[in-house]
Order: sequence, then structure tokens, then C-alpha cells
Amino acid sequence: MKINNFSLVLGLAFFLIVKSTFAQLSIVPQPQSLKLLSGTFIFSASTTISANTDGIFSIAIQELNLLKKDRLKGTPNKISFIKRTDLKPEAYSLRIDPTQITIAANDQSGAFWAVETLKQLAATNAFKTKNTWILPASEINDRPKFSWRGVHLDVSRHFFDIDYLHRFIDRLAFYKFNKFHWHLTDDQGWRIEIKKYPELTAKGAWRKLNNQDSACLKLAITNPDYNIPEKHFKMIDGEKMYGGFYTQEQIKELVSYAAGKGIEIIPEIDMPGHMQAATRLFPWLTSTGSVQKEKNFTDPICPCKETTFEFAENIFKEIAQLFPSKYIHLGADEVEKSSWKNIPECEALMKRENLKNIDEIQSYFVKRMEKYFHSLGKELIGWDEILDGGISPTATLMYWRTWVPTAPKHAAEKGNPIIMTPGEYCYFDAQQDGHSLQKVYSFNPVGFGLNESEQQYVLGGQANIWTEYIPSEQRLEYMLFPRMLAMSEVLWGHQQDFETFSRKMDRQFAVLDAMRINYRFTDLKGFAENNVFLKSAYLHIEAPKNAVVHYTTDGSVPKISAPKYTKPIYIDKTQTIRAVIFGANGRMGDVFTANYVQTGYVDAVSLKNPKPGLNFSYYPKFYKAVNLISEADKTKTATTAAIEIPVEDKAGSFATRHQGYFYAAEDGIYSFFLRSDDGSVLKIQNKTLVDNDGMHFAIEKSAQIALKKGYHPFELLFLEGGGGYTLQLEYSVGTSKRKAVSASDFVVE
Repeated sequence: MKINNFSLVLGLAFFLIVKSTFAQLSIVPQPQSLKLLSGTFIFSASTTISANTDGIFSIAIQELNLLKKDRLKGTPNKISFIKRTDLKPEAYSLRIDPTQITIAANDQSGAFWAVETLKQLAATNAFKTKNTWILPASEINDRPKFSWRGVHLDVSRHFFDIDYLHRFIDRLAFYKFNKFHWHLTDDQGWRIEIKKYPELTAKGAWRKLNNQDSACLKLAITNPDYNIPEKHFKMIDGEKMYGGFYTQEQIKELVSYAAGKGIEIIPEIDMPGHMQAATRLFPWLTSTGSVQKEKNFTDPICPCKETTFEFAENIFKEIAQLFPSKYIHLGADEVEKSSWKNIPECEALMKRENLKNIDEIQSYFVKRMEKYFHSLGKELIGWDEILDGGISPTATLMYWRTWVPTAPKHAAEKGNPIIMTPGEYCYFDAQQDGHSLQKVYSFNPVGFGLNESEQQYVLGGQANIWTEYIPSEQRLEYMLFPRMLAMSEVLWGHQQDFETFSRKMDRQFAVLDAMRINYRFTDLKGFAENNVFLKSAYLHIEAPKNAVVHYTTDGSVPKISAPKYTKPIYIDKTQTIRAVIFGANGRMGDVFTANYVQTGYVDAVSLKNPKPGLNFSYYPKFYKAVNLISEADKTKTATTAAIEIPVEDKAGSFATRHQGYFYAAEDGIYSFFLRSDDGSVLKIQNKTLVDNDGMHFAIEKSAQIALKKGYHPFELLFLEGGGGYTLQLEYSVGTSKRKAVSASDFVVE
């Protein structure tokens, strides 16, 4: 069943080498250094492969031999591997001359990454001639900055079969990721066979459709990527059930396959919380012997019973035998610890172990499991909640809660290794907009308040994919690509500026097309969602290079038969225009909507004594919508220069209000772009202009208004529901470039 996905790329891609510049070579992640030489190397079935030592080059040579399949014979030439002890882990030196390619490395990984670089050169810069491949002569010296370059996949909420995971592994390797964090269990399904407890997969791997499935099916009415694959259903006791699991033999085979692609698989069995797939079957695992939902999360297993540890140790004994990785991820996140209160066994444990609170019960569980992991020759990883109640000095912390900004520093001060996965940058289940790719590219794994000595504890980072609303392979790829390429550059560590990366992406998109990956197209730009015009206007659609855009002017969703956008669209009446990018094989991208309304200028107001600033109000309470904000909850007022939140100790959930006057420096049509996580609403002249309300990830909404020169009443309402926030407001006038609002734009009276 092995499929060499790169052969598919070679079979479909057709590229010409044009100008030989570093950016146009389009290697992702960006190498540490590259120098172009004269000439080309022809890779064919006649190319011989040799190594000056056995062992460390085996998987690299195996990968090259896969590429030679189906190639025709050509002029004899060679690829040579040499061991160089001066090179650091995962480093390589690659020289391409017209008659020979020389690859130097000191370990297996370095040699393999060199071959992946050759594959990228072939896919993005070579051209096909009678089943041979021509590579530009060049010299590359390269090594990663971070040793942990991971991608996490949750297969519990929605299941992905073993065949797809092979393709998933291939794609990670192609972009030089070396860790696959496999989230195998959660409330919604148990996905790994455990011989000791066969019920976990016989029953725990299957469920009736839940509220997340229903949400996906509703979205599938207009977007087929949300359809739940029929292959994951089966009849059990006369009922149609959704799910699936991996046998231990399948797991062993995938672990071996991944190792042959330079990737280590780290299993996660989430405990003590997120365990309802098990506690439904074994309710004695909980503190009360019942399975119910508490305040925020499902009942966890009880760390105060010896039967709990017997159960956990039996499971992890089998896990340790299946996965050669030195790590096991315990999870230990989002635990409903209140279920341990007023439980006799827990009170006895606290007295016996001198535990002060239920946080320390959680810590007791984590430390005891870590001790057991050590007996198996394994090391423990946990989400950053393992800091609560105290952390052992040998545990590895995975940081995700951006609303706990001190967590990385606290871990580093204790000497704990850290893997950075902050939700703001790394949660790829977050919906995408035109800023998402750049946001990922701006991720700095050694930031977050760490000084130079503390940064040494950062192993690297990873992208996390939670699949509550990702039911299919197509939807998974849409959420993962192209953000995964930006994360690849960040974690390899030699990225340049985002503009350079964006230029390289033109060729990478062609590679993704060749691999038949359902990636998200770049946004269409040049308009707001709600636009205005005075007498007439032109809609200029800014599209990615070589994109094919089709549009409609009657508000209907464009099909590939709709008119193709080739020149600006003339607007002289109120109407709705919709536009879509169509890619390879007619694949349809997101629908972009531009509403146009004819309007006149809005008059400015007169102010007697304008002063710089905005009036700020703070409400430390959770609200679902801005119209629920109550003045009775206000605890702080201030005057801010612009859009700032001058509160040092912010509540976990809060709302804010900025109020004053926006100064329009000239008559014109003003476009406002409001991006927030969570909700926000912008009002101009006491009327809602941009409605970005509700609980959601960071998304942008926009609208236009025609303003006369002068002062205009301004109000910005914002909600933070918990989990870290984003609040950004930009604007443009006419055809000028967007810019962030600043102190010069606002006054109060």
C-alpha cells in the first residue's frame, strides 16, 4: 500500500528554470545558505548511488531509489554520500555539479533531509524531459535551528484511517518535520487497540453522531469538505455508528514507515481528563462512579484510587512496547478537578501525601505516572497544566495556553524542556483569513519573555490540529496547508521576511496541486465585504499570481462557467458581487463577497475642545455578545492614545469599550478592517459599520463609509471570552494602502 507521493509530483509537475535566484529556487524550509553554480545535473535511471560508510545513509538511499523507479536511462552520473563528523545533528552539505551530487552528513537525519531538499529542487525548479530530471548546479549548507519540529493530529474527534496517515507522514517529511504527535484518545473516541482492555476499541471507538458531527453536516450543505466519510460508519447492534481504531499491527507498521521518513511518532493518551471514551465503559475510574459533565469538562479519572493507576499502567505498558520514541504524552490538560472534592479517598490521599489542594492531586497523578514512564525507559510530556500544583524537574512541558504568558518562563526557571505550541500561532483548527499565514510566519518559539539563558530549554514547536469540525481528509488539508509551510520555515529557523516567503509560495502552490492537496487558496483582495460608492466605482480584484478567478454580479455563488475576471468590474448600482478562485482540476476555493451600496458623504460634527485620545472602559465579565455589556460591570476607565487595553492584570474573560471621535483627514471613502479574537463591533456616527461579534478565533471583517473631512463619532466594542485575544483595526482611504489606526486618528471632547 506504500505510495511514493513524490513520484506523483514528478509525474504531474512541469516547471521551467527561469532566473536563478534564491527565492525562485523555492526551497521550504529555507536553507541556511545556498550558492548557485554553473550547469545542471540530470537525474535518471542511469544515476548511480554510493556511500563511503554503511548505516547512517540507508533511509536516504532508499528514498533516492524510490525516485529512480520509472525513470528512463540517461548519461551515467552519480550521487555520493560521505560521512563528515564535523557536522552537527541533522545538518548536511549538498553540492550539485553537472556530473555528480555529493551529500555529506554525520547522521541519518542529515542525509535524509538532503534528499528531501533534492526532491524540492526537482519539484519546483526542474523540468521533465523523457522521464529524466534536470537540477540546477548549486551548493547548500544547512541545519535546523530546533530539534523538535512537529505536527499534532487529533484522531479522536474525527477519525483518519491508516492509509491516509501514510500520506500525511510523506507530507511532513517533504517539509522537514521530524515529529508526529498522535492524539489517540479523548472523550469522543478511543483509537488504539489495547489487548488488556478490548472494550476500549470494541465499544469506545464508536459513537452515535454528536453535536460536532451535526455542525459539520450542516456546513456540508454548502461545502462538501464537511461531509463525514461514509467509510467511517458501520452497523453495530442494529445502529449506524461512527468511528474507527488502529490495530497494534497497523501502529507498528506506521511507526516503522515514519522512521523510514525521518519522523518520530509520539503517542498521546490523555489522562486524567478527556477520558469519557473509557469512563463510559468503566465508570469505576471516576471519583463518584458516575459519568457526567461537570462545570467545564467531563469527569476525569480519579487519582485517589489504586485501581486507577492499575488501569493506567496496564495501558501505558502496551503503549511503550508499540512506540520506540523516548516520549509518551500524558496530556493532563483541561481537568475538571472539582470532581475530586469531598471524596473520602481524595481526602485520605491529601492527608497521607501532605497535599494542600486539588491542584496538587493533579500534580501527584502526573508525577506518579512519570515515575512509571521512567521504569519503562520513557520520558513524560504534558500540556502546560502540569505546572499547576508543581512540576517534576524531568518532565517536558508543551506550552499552549497563551492566556498564561508566564508558563514558559516558570518552566525554564525550573529547567524543564519546553515545546512551544501557543494557540495564537499554532492551532491550525482556527479558521483562516488573509492574515493567518503571516501570523504563523511571525511565530518566535524563543519569545514569550524568555531571556537568553532560558531559551536553551526550548526544544522547538509544533502545529496542533484539533478535529471537532474537521471531519474529512479534504478539510484537514485545507486547514493544514499552506500554514504548515510557514511553520516549517519557522521551526527550521532560517526564514527571511514574509514577502520573500510569499514569492516562493507561487511555486509551492504548484507542488501542492501536483500532490492533489486541498490547500486553502490565498485570499482575494482589493475590496471590503460591504462597500459604498458615490456615483460609480470599479472593483479591482487583487488575485494571486496565475490564479483563475470567476465571478457573478447577481449574488449567486460562481461556478466555473461564470465569467472570468480579466479587468476591473464597473459598478453603477447597488449589487452583490461574488468571486472565487478555481484551481487545478476545477477545484473551487472560498467564496468572497463584495456588497455595493450607493451612498452620499456623511457630514462631520463640530467639536469645541478636541483633545487627543479615546475614552476607555473595562468590564471584567464574560459576555457572549457586545449588546450584553452592562455599565454596572465596569471597573476601570482611562484615556488611551489609540486602541489599547491599559489593564495590567486582565480577567480571563472581559469586555472593553473605546469611545471618542475619528478624524477624517480628507473627504473620501474610508475602508475599515477589524480583526479580532473574540468578538468586536465598530460603530461610526453611532451606527454599526463592522459587525465581527461573537465567540470565534481571529478573523477579519470589513466595511466602507464615505466621510466628509472632520470629526466623526467613533466606538469600538470588544469581547475576550478566554484563551488569548487579538484586536486590530486598520483603515485606508480610496486606493491608498491599509494602515493601523494611531493616536493621530482620535480625539475626545
